[in-house]
Amino acid sequence: MRACAGAIRCDRTAQAPPGRGAMGGLLTEAQWLLASVREAVSFRVRPRDAASGRGPPGCRRRCHVSAVAAAAAASGLHLGDAEPRRELRQQQRLAAALVLEALSGRSSEMQKARPDIPGLKPVNPPVLPAPQTAGAAQGLPKIPPQKPRKHSRRGPPSLQIRAPDKDVKDRIQDRVEQEQEEPGNAHKENSQRTVISWRGAVIEHEQGTESPSRRADVPTNRPGPESRTQKASAPLNKRQKAVVEAFRHAWKGYRKYAWGHDELRPLSKSFGEWFGLGLTLVDALDTMWILGLTKEFEEARKWVSQKLQFQKDVDVNLFESTIRILGALLSTYHLTGDSLFLEKAKDFGNRLLPAFKTPSKIPFSDVNIGTGIAHPPRWTSDSTVAEVTSIQLEFRELSRLTGNEKFQEAVVEVTRRVHSLSGKKDGLVPMFINTHSGHFTHLGVYTLGARADSYYEYLLKQWIQGGKKETQLLEDYVEAIEGVKTHLLRSSEPSKLTFVGELAHGRFSAKMDHLVCFLPGTLALGAHHGLPAEHMDLAKALMETCYQMNRQMKTGLSPEIAHFNVVPQEGRQDVEVKPADRHNLLRPETVESLFYLHRCTGDSKYRDWGWEILQSFNTYTRVPTGGYSSINNVQDPQNPGPRDKMESFFLGETLKYLFLLFSDDADLLSLDTYVFNTEAHPLPIWTPS
Repeated sequence: MRACAGAIRCDRTAQAPPGRGAMGGLLTEAQWLLASVREAVSFRVRPRDAASGRGPPGCRRRCHVSAVAAAAAASGLHLGDAEPRRELRQQQRLAAALVLEALSGRSSEMQKARPDIPGLKPVNPPVLPAPQTAGAAQGLPKIPPQKPRKHSRRGPPSLQIRAPDKDVKDRIQDRVEQEQEEPGNAHKENSQRTVISWRGAVIEHEQGTESPSRRADVPTNRPGPESRTQKASAPLNKRQKAVVEAFRHAWKGYRKYAWGHDELRPLSKSFGEWFGLGLTLVDALDTMWILGLTKEFEEARKWVSQKLQFQKDVDVNLFESTIRILGALLSTYHLTGDSLFLEKAKDFGNRLLPAFKTPSKIPFSDVNIGTGIAHPPRWTSDSTVAEVTSIQLEFRELSRLTGNEKFQEAVVEVTRRVHSLSGKKDGLVPMFINTHSGHFTHLGVYTLGARADSYYEYLLKQWIQGGKKETQLLEDYVEAIEGVKTHLLRSSEPSKLTFVGELAHGRFSAKMDHLVCFLPGTLALGAHHGLPAEHMDLAKALMETCYQMNRQMKTGLSPEIAHFNVVPQEGRQDVEVKPADRHNLLRPETVESLFYLHRCTGDSKYRDWGWEILQSFNTYTRVPTGGYSSINNVQDPQNPGPRDKMESFFLGETLKYLFLLFSDDADLLSLDTYVFNTEAHPLPIWTPS
């Protein structure tokens, strides 16, 4: 997991922004703003989209907008061969045997009896180098020189992957269909059609499909990943198998109807584009690896190798593309040791850097990865605070891997400037920041929902990532949590559920986005890393609330936004939902926090709660022909109103966190070894705890 100025609908079906729209009509800024604000009645936008002043598709974590910001905006305020050869297969088997021997403590003599396979060696878990300070770099970690070693592509964790027995027939049929079809056959007859992107820009279907030079498939001699090799995992339990089956069902639809495109539309058996970069496929790479889906992963890797090209004349949102694409590439590199993903990450990171070329060093919300031209939305020079402060984990790690400090320097400067700004309230920050002046705007409005949430998350996670050395980050985080407790924390009636509301110019609103359900997990993570026990107490209380936001709905799925009853009144329950807020986008925040709470406490109830949510997803959002769809009404189990959209984060985050929640192996992506970015992509901690 986490930005439209005002209440702009975050939906790919939303009309085009100012300029020439999908129908060729020319809208004025005023008409677009007015129409966008009207659409807010049925949808809200998250922080990362807010700064762009439009409603991009795939709003995953921060899709809500306050009425105050809406009014301000309206008034003008601112993945070779198809099959490995037999020889290669034999080498791979021998390499796997070597790794297994190493992991099981076999003697070195037994290992020597095996023939050498160049580039494939058992890897012992190294310790990541701690960043070294340098006065000239103003405290930035100096990347220590790393001795190049041969590239080693490791296999995925040895997980036994079988779907639940009750679905044997369906599973066999799905497998037959998958074997018989090339990915994307369902839409090849329409391969020449033109797709209108979310901004009204024309994206040709064949864009980005040209094969790169053959060198892209050849492992290069460069420093290898410094993450830990996954040890052989225990057999999958029943619940994990159910998650694997759900992923395969979702992947079946994407592979057949939307292969290589950003998003699956499961009901219409089609696809939608946002950036035209295979967003769902890239976002799901590390999930496939973690789930042990070797065949699916290799097919996706081939697409990345041959068809993922960034030399495209297309605008991308800096925040969204960083957490989903850059984060996924870095994570997959660390998990697999495959240099393809690092090279792609380096290319993409370089194309994002122009966004930071502003007078204040606060980045623009959008950048064209083909032309290098960055810009704010047409109607404001503001970015959202969550957008500009939730890209640090990824850029810092890219600098550590490449040895080029320019990526880290760009984001550390943002962190430094935000730290020094006035306009905060006991550590709480406003939602907007101006790219020209570098100051907060729209002061007096404080929320842990859309446009601000992941600012707090990344304060803690950067501190953890850097080996707990950057005390300023920790201090800002702890202060902010105290600010939450002082200004935003209340309890509901009649059950006394603890919730986090919002504050606008001194007036409290008992409104809590589902996005805020990232907070219990973040608090638990902090407590795991030594923060006060009260943080864990608050995490448990808020986790109960987030569970009830799901349980008290007739579908068992949380609405996008909940309002809490704070006045004792007979016949009223704690959680209430307004018609405009009752949709569910397959979001991960609740199951994300359930994962953290279970890892930190060992309490099995959190697994049970996650199991209930997975069953609800299967009952109300699963599409028989493949895929899952977001729904319009969590209060109508008879007609939940599927929206014909499967967000990339359902595969990238939601199912990943559920799989990890149900895992019996507490060392699988240990919280002392990895830190997850806000899109659930695990990155290594530089100095493990």
